[in-house]
Amino acid sequence: VLSTLVILQVNDKYGPGVFTSFLLGRYFHPKREERIFMFLDLRSSTSIAEKLGEARYFNFIKEVFENVTPSILNARGEIYQYVGDEIVISWKTQKGAENANCIRCFLNIQHSLNRRADHYLEKYGVVPEFKAGLHYGDVMAGEVGVVKREIAFSGDVLNTTARIQSKCNELGVNILLSKFLLDKLRLSPDTFAPKWMGDIDLRGKEHSLSLYTV
Repeated sequence: VLSTLVILQVNDKYGPGVFTSFLLGRYFHPKREERIFMFLDLRSSTSIAEKLGEARYFNFIKEVFENVTPSILNARGEIYQYVGDEIVISWKTQKGAENANCIRCFLNIQHSLNRRADHYLEKYGVVPEFKAGLHYGDVMAGEVGVVKREIAFSGDVLNTTARIQSKCNELGVNILLSKFLLDKLRLSPDTFAPKWMGDIDLRGKEHSLSLYTV
């Protein structure tokens, strides 16, 4: 029983499957992987933080992250990082593309938050809402750190995904994905209706990128 509890605690600490990767040394030597990334950012976070104050805002974020985690795991996503009020989610491309898991993840997150809208309004006076950018490409994956070790990803796809997400407000949508990813997903027209948002210039990028929303 104790060993099971320890394993569960370690799994919570590192995320499902990550501790196993450490034990097996899968990323001891850096290797190239093709991955889908989602940058999931809380809308109006600054104004919410000012309204709630530091302590209540921290509890708000903690509760929201707990609320959305099942949707991420059910879509076979891996939580790569928490960055303030942002969650970076990753999939190996096959897992994220299968059944459009990466898209369903975001839609299910929205649904889970909407189901608890009354709770959030009563407790915090605001209903959390996220915006997301998605893209895919090659990264180098490997263990980094000495005192605190973690598996880190490095590659242009992360920067590009962050830039895609930053265009959500400007384009008035909650989710944006690159045409490169859209072509990889092969979405069923009976389930999804992608809408082209244009060839968009991204800060720091030489060429524009064709973006879609669903």
